[in-house]
Amino acid sequence: MSNLLIFAKKCSIMLLFKKVFELQAYLISQKKLGKTIGFAPTMGALHQGHLSLVTLANTDCDISVASIFVNPTQFNDPKDLEKYPRTEAKDITLLMQAHCQVLFMPDVSEIYPGSAMPSVKLDFGTLATVMEGAFRPGHFDGMAQVVGRLLDIVQPNKLYMGQKDFQQFSIVQNMLEQLKSRIQIVMCPIIRESDGLAMSSRNVRLPEVLRQKASTIYETLQWVLSQKHTLSLADMKTQGIGRLQMPDFKPEYLEIVDGYTLQPIQNFESHTFVVACVATWLGDVRLIDNIVMD
Repeated sequence: MSNLLIFAKKCSIMLLFKKVFELQAYLISQKKLGKTIGFAPTMGALHQGHLSLVTLANTDCDISVASIFVNPTQFNDPKDLEKYPRTEAKDITLLMQAHCQVLFMPDVSEIYPGSAMPSVKLDFGTLATVMEGAFRPGHFDGMAQVVGRLLDIVQPNKLYMGQKDFQQFSIVQNMLEQLKSRIQIVMCPIIRESDGLAMSSRNVRLPEVLRQKASTIYETLQWVLSQKHTLSLADMKTQGIGRLQMPDFKPEYLEIVDGYTLQPIQNFESHTFVVACVATWLGDVRLIDNIVMD
């Protein structure tokens, strides 16, 4: 196959596909043998958080598939797309070390083939208008478009996504429900640096002087959690934002929401799943994080 590359290192082999039809032909052949597929979509610049998705896919399924595709339609700021780190060679090495079995690295024309592109209209309601939706208009439309396209290509049994992008997870889960899909979505825990900073591809863009301050984000979330039985919700949010209003930080939101609807809660007693979510700029890098409170 002209677009199939095989990477081998010691006893680990990973197949790399760049064409949709070749990837599908291989995966269909494996499904005919009764094998299950676990899929972890990424935009590259991989870290241990991404690799944990592959590890879980290997545990749950017969074949682990990862994709690397920097999706242009989910960047509402063209400069953010330009700055997004691209480290393909390093990513391939990391995926092999994580025993990923199949890597899909398509060009834009493979994901968006013009008039042949399937179009499905979905309504995410308020899931897509709060928090990230309010500050990044159009982001979730682009994200849902590419995830839907990738799922249509891979047709996995299970889809693995990280908790760090909690709103993204919620919207993809809702998408699968609207489509009545049999794909099972699995939320994987946040993987953190030693100082608590949630691992993110954007972290590499932080200069060292700002990287040393970044732990304040998780510390703020931990503080909010510690005040659950002490302060009112309004005071928790106000004082939490206040803890981030320091030099080099520009917080956008700190919300305490129902984990299913993403709507701000009025009390803890009426909800069984509560998440505190935060977004802030640190210098010219935008970072998000969250913590489950209930």
